[in-house]
This record gives sequence, C-alpha cells and structure tokens, in this order.
Amino acid sequence: MLTSLYVEGRSWFHRLPVRAKLLALLVLSLALFATQSLYLLAPAFLLCGWLYFSLGLTFRQALARIGFLFFTILVLAAINLFLLPVAEVAALLLRLMALVLFAAAVTATTTIGAFMDEVTFLVKPFERLGLLRAADVSLALGLVLRFVPDIFARYEAIREAHRARGLPIRPLTIIGPLIILTLKDADTIAAAIDARGFRRQ
Repeated sequence: MLTSLYVEGRSWFHRLPVRAKLLALLVLSLALFATQSLYLLAPAFLLCGWLYFSLGLTFRQALARIGFLFFTILVLAAINLFLLPVAEVAALLLRLMALVLFAAAVTATTTIGAFMDEVTFLVKPFERLGLLRAADVSLALGLVLRFVPDIFARYEAIREAHRARGLPIRPLTIIGPLIILTLKDADTIAAAIDARGFRRQ
C-alpha cells in the first residue's frame, strides 16, 4: 500500500533543487503544447519515460502510480479519433503521456515538505498583495500530495470488497462510496486543522 508519493533514492533527479524541477516542468509543458510534430513529441515521451522508470521503482510500482491516468488519456484519445485526424490524436497522446511521466518523476523525487516550502516561497508576492495566504496554499498542496495515495488505497479496498462479496465491479458502484469516504475524511481533516489553529479566521 502506498503511504507517500515520494520514493527514497540518490539519483541525480533526486538531488536536483525543487525549483529547478518545477521550472523544468513548466518549460516542458509550454514546449510540448507549442508543437504538433511527432518527431519532437515522440523523443520527449521516450525521454520522460526513461527518467521516470529510472528512479528506483519496480516496473509494477511505477505503472501502478500512473496506470489510471494513462487509461484516462487512452480513453480521451479513442474518443478524439472520431473528431480529429490520427496525427493530431497521436500528438495529443504523446504530449499528455510525456507530461504525466515527468510530473510523476517530480513528485516521486520530492518530499511533501520540500514542495510546501517551495510553494510558500513562490506565492509570497501574492500574499504581500493581500490576495492569499502562502501558508494556506502550501498546506492545501501538501494535503493533496499526502492523501492521493490514500485515495488510491481506498479505491483498491472497495474493489476488493466488491470482489469478495461476488458483486460486479462497476465504476459507478466504486466511485460513489469512494467519494463519500473521501469527503468524510476531508471534513475530519479540516476540523483538525482549525482545532490546531493552522489557519487564521
């Protein structure tokens, strides 16, 4: 069961500063969406795939982290085959998969605390303008990163419970209980945050 998206390791990507990773993700996103060339998108996809699968995860672990997103992208691509030329669909597929792989590499090599510190620093100018509280933004991001593995684990638990009872496994019968349990957890976490005074009223 996943308890964190972070993976212990000593690779060069682990040692890279968080700011450099986020900047690289931003630049990569802009570059990928600025081109339709498969000759550029295909190498970018392969490079991001090599980076992600070289972080120390087993193939099964690595695939489990991105499998649902890849499935969603494939469904989106299949739908677009009826609306767009094949070349455009292929470009869309490679672009989104490359971004998912690189983003997964960033989250796998960066601790939640490092993410929160960096986000706090980056949004400080907006706090000075009175638009938001940097600590609240970083806390929200930290909670999302911390509880994404829990949501996936709960999804697996609900699916196994369906299988144990001999019930047909359908997305609607799993997503409903998953949403209810996640919202209950969110209420509990919000109450705990307010009780400890992490947010000003």
